[in-house]
Amino acid sequence: MKMTSGKGARKLNVLFAASEAAPFAKTGGLADVAGSLPLALGKLGLRVALLLPRYRGLPSGKKTLAPNVTAHFIENEAFFNRASLYGNEKGDYPDNLERFSFFCNEVLAWAKTEGFRPDVVHAHDWQTALLPVLLKTRYAQEPVFKNAKSILTIHNLGYQGIFPARTYPQLGLDPELFSMEGFEFYGKVNLLKAGLLFADALGTVSPTYAREIQTKEFGFGLEGVVKRRAGSLRGILNGLDYALWDPATDGSIAKNYSAAEPSGKAACKADLQKTCGFPQDPGTPVLGIVTRLAEQKGLDLLSEICDRLLAKNVQLVMLGDGDAVYRTTFSNVAKRHPKNASVNIGFLSAEAHKIYAGSDFFLMPSYFEPCGLGQLISLKYGTVPVVRETGGLADTIVDADADAERGNGFSFGDHSPESFLRTIERALKAFADPKRLRRLRATGMRADFSWKKSASDYESFYREIRPLPAMGAAA
Repeated sequence: MKMTSGKGARKLNVLFAASEAAPFAKTGGLADVAGSLPLALGKLGLRVALLLPRYRGLPSGKKTLAPNVTAHFIENEAFFNRASLYGNEKGDYPDNLERFSFFCNEVLAWAKTEGFRPDVVHAHDWQTALLPVLLKTRYAQEPVFKNAKSILTIHNLGYQGIFPARTYPQLGLDPELFSMEGFEFYGKVNLLKAGLLFADALGTVSPTYAREIQTKEFGFGLEGVVKRRAGSLRGILNGLDYALWDPATDGSIAKNYSAAEPSGKAACKADLQKTCGFPQDPGTPVLGIVTRLAEQKGLDLLSEICDRLLAKNVQLVMLGDGDAVYRTTFSNVAKRHPKNASVNIGFLSAEAHKIYAGSDFFLMPSYFEPCGLGQLISLKYGTVPVVRETGGLADTIVDADADAERGNGFSFGDHSPESFLRTIERALKAFADPKRLRRLRATGMRADFSWKKSASDYESFYREIRPLPAMGAAA
């Protein structure tokens, strides 16, 4: 009998495995999800065991994170006691297949040893994509997993866990699985592909991204596999942890403010202008960017228009790190425009908070963006997003010129410098209208993108693939 999360249904046990989770280990958005979603699920009454590698400096054993939520760390000194999670300055660690296949096996071995009977095993990205395969092969006859269903969430399809064919025996699986219906991908091992084929259900971090990855443009060669599994695919928008991102309580900004009392934002803008060495002029719009310096983020568009943009009465502040070509490109932009461009290479959380609070507009011209966190933060901080219509950006930002009532930002469709510049110019026109700007800011600040709704959507998704009987009935 199919059950929803209504009264009388037994609460679910979720084995939640990820290669990173905030605050323990983080390189990107996966860590934010793996750090926040289990806590939100726990508040709904689900019992969640979060499994992570024990990287250098992390605790050992069990850590209680909240009621119903525990974290457990898989040990292996040789594999995980390293300076970085996935690689170093030379590139990815050459033994990553061995490292993360070990992790996946140990996740299931932990559940067996501890007697943790999961209703759902929730895997994330290529590092844990082996879990759905193991559940249907090596661990298929284990009683602890008798009724378990698996979900694989795709945070970024561009990263697939591809390795040389000669490494396949390290997985210890049937050689027949190295085929078109398993791991084989253009003569190589593809862990994500196998996970997509073996998982009971698939997820992405926004509804639009779930559609985009079924196209050649965003499928990275796996669009056919994803399209084949489309009936089992669900896009659920990520939430934002308002305990970390709320201008009303943020200790890193010059003055706290809120949707009900927004006046403190002016002090945050003046503080940011002072920090950047800009004239402290409230009439000059500040454009903020906090980003990973990578092609995915649409930085080619920004570099194309920077000189024309900075010839206007605007100030630009950027914070980020990543590809050397973009570090050089934007450092040179700052040298050419020292009076109104500040480019800060690296990442400090306090600086990011100041940019979100002190900017008037937040730029995200991403080529693709599975969900996006920056636009959600900027909305909460009353900083109007200027985004490209893709992935989670398309799902969260409503163009103010297209819909005056619901508009909370400005967006453009085609991936071109001219479209980006025209959209910024539309935003600057709104800046010149104080009444309209206040309305835009208020609309964004009142929006609720907390994890509460996302967690409820995930619970419903879990129950679709793993229906439970009423309390007291046999499972």
